[in-house]
Amino acid sequence: MMLNLNRTHLRSYLVAGLLAIGVSGAVLPLQPVWAQVRGLPDFPDLVDQVGPAVVNIRTLEKTKPSSDAGNDEQMLEFFRRFGIPVPPNLPRSPRQERGQSEERQPRGVGSGFILSADGFVMTNAHVVDGADEVLVTLTDKREFKAKIIGADKRTDVAVVKIEAIGLPSVKIGDANRMRVGEWVMAIGSPFGLENTVTAGIVSAKQRDTGDYLPLIQTDVAINPGNSGGPLINMRGEVVGINSQIYSRSGGFQGISFAIPIDEAIRVSDQLRNSGRVTRGRIGVQIDQVSKEVAESIGLGKPQGALVRGVEAGAPAEKAGIEAGDIITKFDGKVIEKSSDLPRLVGSVKPGTRATVTVFRRGATRDLAVTIAEVPHEKPVQRTSSVPAKPPVTGPAQAMGLVVSELTDAQKKELKLRGGVRVETAEGASARAGLREDDVIVAIANTEVLNLKEFDQALAKTDKNKPVNVLFRRGEWAQYALIRPNR
Repeated sequence: MMLNLNRTHLRSYLVAGLLAIGVSGAVLPLQPVWAQVRGLPDFPDLVDQVGPAVVNIRTLEKTKPSSDAGNDEQMLEFFRRFGIPVPPNLPRSPRQERGQSEERQPRGVGSGFILSADGFVMTNAHVVDGADEVLVTLTDKREFKAKIIGADKRTDVAVVKIEAIGLPSVKIGDANRMRVGEWVMAIGSPFGLENTVTAGIVSAKQRDTGDYLPLIQTDVAINPGNSGGPLINMRGEVVGINSQIYSRSGGFQGISFAIPIDEAIRVSDQLRNSGRVTRGRIGVQIDQVSKEVAESIGLGKPQGALVRGVEAGAPAEKAGIEAGDIITKFDGKVIEKSSDLPRLVGSVKPGTRATVTVFRRGATRDLAVTIAEVPHEKPVQRTSSVPAKPPVTGPAQAMGLVVSELTDAQKKELKLRGGVRVETAEGASARAGLREDDVIVAIANTEVLNLKEFDQALAKTDKNKPVNVLFRRGEWAQYALIRPNR
């Protein structure tokens, strides 16, 4: 068989042949080498493109003169009397300092990037939080006092404005198009070192480290002062805001996080329009769905958000959502994990009608809900414990349970249609996490309104298999899996 070789192929064979010769001189079988070499990324053009739109942010705070000027006078007298040089940090004239007004002292250093040519700058909320004055320095060394347009602590996004026109601005990219392993670059002011460039790759996406944000994880070197700076892809587009690091020492240890730019732009648009962010809510307390619970209730795989509690008068209650429901979809979007729900609901404008799909006792149903606005946080009011009552025994004793009926007053107080109260939980039920004063509202996917229904539902269960129990503890509902005694 003839093998047609050009010069490149011939060189490959020659190199392979040379490598095949051992120390002893023996020649090993000749193998062709088809090496594909990928070029390393080149960053200088990206720096030239994006760098001018990255800014340094310094914050100042007001400080009051020291109140112990009398002690300073005594110290000055001591130094003068013994001819000791006065330390530089001790005021030379405390009496004059008493009448001084408040001074502005450096508070922190961060980074940011210019969104538009008319001076809107995006950064982190924690960079400007508590600042009395914000100073923005451009790469051409021009410095401006900035006005804080708005800051949102939940997402750690802030927008400030400087009075300038014709400024270089960044190009916004699509964080959803990023792939794990893709090269990215950061520009910022770590430790106050302006215009510092670092690079790395996307390590992971959708990291759950915040209430409303699935963060981008990278191995780009990020340190204090990088906060608020841009994360840039190889097309020169901003795909995130560098925000957090994972560190035990306070310095970079190979794990950093960035806010996806699409989420940040959504927040910044609201801040620019109204100075604040409005978010939707439906009024539920949620939790993860474990694999065991999902299998025991017939859900299949562990997905969705388990509703542990529903606020009185909230949109969820009006829509018919109940404690113990599993919310599997919101407006047609699948809820893979519980943290997906607040993000999806939070992004919806209050007053909008949406469809919530819930899994309840083996079946799914769609419920219409009108989104409300997130109010100021307030402490959760706990329901007082249910008064004790003479226990009523029954089949539940096999699980270590002693349960009793709920009175009408207890049902009203707990806002329940029915259920049975746990008087004693021992053995298997105690190991499952049940305890005195819990109220069981369903067993084995069957709602129980009274002791009779509880006994009937329990009698139908397989005594050799785990039994799922939905119960209320205070205001919140949760599942327990009671395993048979071995």
